[in-house]
Amino acid sequence: MNPTQRLSANISPDLLRQQQLMDALCARGYFSRNPKVKETHISWVLLTGRDAYKIKKAVDLGFLDFCTLEARHFYCTEELRLNRRLAPDFYLDVVAIGGTPEQPVLGKEPAIEYAIHMRRFAQLSLMDRILAHGGVTHAHIDKLAAVIANFHTALPPAAADSPFCSTAAIQTAALQNFERLPQLLGAPGELTMLEAVREANEREFAAREPLFRQRAAAGCVRECHGDLHLGNIVLLNDMPTPFDCIEFSTALRWIDVISEISFTVMDLLQRDRPYLAWRLLNAYLENTGDYQGCGVLRFYLAYRAMVRAKIAAIRANQCSVAKARHELKSCRSYLGLAHDCLTHRRPALIITHGLPGCGKSTFAQIALERLGAIRIRSDVERKRLFGLTALADSNSQIDAGIYSEDATRRTYARLHELARDVIAAGFPVIVDAAFLRYAERESFRALAQEMAAPFVIAGLQTDAAVLAERLAERLAQRNSRGNDASEADIAVFEKLKVTQEPLRDDELIATVTFINNGDVDALRSAIEGWKSLEAHLA
Repeated sequence: MNPTQRLSANISPDLLRQQQLMDALCARGYFSRNPKVKETHISWVLLTGRDAYKIKKAVDLGFLDFCTLEARHFYCTEELRLNRRLAPDFYLDVVAIGGTPEQPVLGKEPAIEYAIHMRRFAQLSLMDRILAHGGVTHAHIDKLAAVIANFHTALPPAAADSPFCSTAAIQTAALQNFERLPQLLGAPGELTMLEAVREANEREFAAREPLFRQRAAAGCVRECHGDLHLGNIVLLNDMPTPFDCIEFSTALRWIDVISEISFTVMDLLQRDRPYLAWRLLNAYLENTGDYQGCGVLRFYLAYRAMVRAKIAAIRANQCSVAKARHELKSCRSYLGLAHDCLTHRRPALIITHGLPGCGKSTFAQIALERLGAIRIRSDVERKRLFGLTALADSNSQIDAGIYSEDATRRTYARLHELARDVIAAGFPVIVDAAFLRYAERESFRALAQEMAAPFVIAGLQTDAAVLAERLAERLAQRNSRGNDASEADIAVFEKLKVTQEPLRDDELIATVTFINNGDVDALRSAIEGWKSLEAHLA
């Protein structure tokens, strides 16, 4: 069915002309290949050969207004500007369409319409499609985290007096999700759940309002993507590439960076991939160092889930009975996830213990995905304290430079500070460090006791021959690829082996030991160790 066959009696003249234009552009022979058309409530996208042309509809939906040609031209240029930040090879230019609706000419002035010219990609390359078929790998998630982190870091912050930095703007955006849902949902159970989420949302907002202000003052509100779910990320040459930024609303894209990453994390949680969700979040936090953001994470995870719940409910009221059931099921799923994010608190403190090469970071990576935890790495935070990136070479000698006694003291103090923030936010935290001294371990045990959180020491033990082999392999890989934050070599190992302070009897009560002489899969399959760890946390 072509566009004009869907005309209604009360259609606006501008939209009528646009639909006549679409008929002409879709006519046989206009392009070298007959285009396919994707239509949404706000645009048409013509797909022809390697190209795509997006035309905005002349509609006013309240949250956007594309009714005038000038407005459509402006938002086309905005869409180009915003998306070129992340996908410069995909967004090509804004093309004027001249002539008449019946005989349009691409690239001719004066323009009767404008289109965004883009490179076409296969829909099967979208990350939501790839995820559904089990094709999203750990490497994809790590690359995506780096892409988002680098994007956010490069963005200038909003001015302190910007309206986007006000807590009222945050609250208003969250409450809007609850305004229409009572009219869209009918079952008593749905309305009861909605009210429970609303009350939990209000409590969380009130508790976090000072932190919202603090983060805005610190420059955490930036001009982000705005709609970063998996359907807006495409794999191009195996690299995750976000596209389709929100161009029509400054309020929806000038947001806290944690609100942005929360959307993608929430999407993975709702699609039943929690291990990928926590891997993405941890990789992002490790890249940015924004562990303070954990304090507002619950609020924003729930906010993003409620956005999707509202959209699902709206769709359910616009489609067939069969599709409506599916959309209402999705809506209930998002409501349940929002409630869980706001109310399910599991604070805990896990510290690792072991010599270099025993697999502390490998354990921590498995544990964070398994437990839904936040990891803080001493190797990374030590370098961050001294203005170095995680993979930079500090050129420090043993007991000197960033490994001096004072630097180590400062590093553990920083780990302690970050762990406190994460526990206060209600998440389990894994502090990935050697903890070879009793005083270091005791400081964190006292923190857990102070905050009424379970405390576990994850002890990693490895045979000396395996340790030596791993350290040699690590050094070779670091020299060739620079892919490890740790700089510990066999000399460091020998020194620490002599100076370490063994666990005391009272510490052993809180210790779960993992014998790690195999590969990653072997450690992942250490069933008794994981059962014991989970029992300690319970």
